[in-house]
Amino acid sequence: MTMRPEEFHVGIDGPEGAPWLVFSNSLATDLSLWDHQVAAFGGRFRILRYDQRGHGGTPVPDTPATIEQLADDAAAVMAAAGARDATFVGVSMGAATGLCLAAQPGSPVARLVAVDGQAATAPGGAATWEERIAFATERGMAAFADVTLPRWFSKAAQAGGNPAIPRVRAMIEATPLAGMIACARALQAYDVRDGLAEMRQPTLLIAGAEDGAMPQTMRAIQGSITGAAFHEIPEAGHLPCIERPEAFNALLAAFLR
Repeated sequence: MTMRPEEFHVGIDGPEGAPWLVFSNSLATDLSLWDHQVAAFGGRFRILRYDQRGHGGTPVPDTPATIEQLADDAAAVMAAAGARDATFVGVSMGAATGLCLAAQPGSPVARLVAVDGQAATAPGGAATWEERIAFATERGMAAFADVTLPRWFSKAAQAGGNPAIPRVRAMIEATPLAGMIACARALQAYDVRDGLAEMRQPTLLIAGAEDGAMPQTMRAIQGSITGAAFHEIPEAGHLPCIERPEAFNALLAAFLR
């Protein structure tokens, strides 16, 4: 299903004429995931945030999505805003979206920051996603949040009552079930690895040190992209942009310099 750019819920901040920063959210979150980054970078960058299809204020599609569609969505939203030669920052599903978009000929992505994401569905991932879809369908998005948050946040964040946790819980619970499922289908079976060797954009890869096998996964991606840099953020899980925003923003600021 093709969606028109005007159907997407977007937020634009920062001075006109400044370099573009584009942020793309993960599954079951919305553009408020990037509030800390808008606060840190909005004074000197033109910032475009958007809710991926079926998330936040963007309508739910009537068919399952593909990663290629998510990349096309991002390109259309960027074109509508006039965001060319942009630094694209995506986390999880947003990272896969960015990898797919950056590898396309004539991409509007001039620099890429991919955070806690994969270039392909992991072995066994299709079955895992099927289980998660079935669980959310049977139990609802509140129960889905209950089992997702412990996977997404570090032990320190959970023990210390990190304020990001209730914020992300609210995002997950507000995500329409059909929207989550539509995008989960995209994550269930994708592979953009063939395009990585063609990428020439400066690329920064970031992983939370406590996000399971994600640091190793992203190191493998680093080996496929010419000149890519990789950094781990200690005591961070799947969403370091909101769990440890100061550490995340320091890495992003150094890359943007």
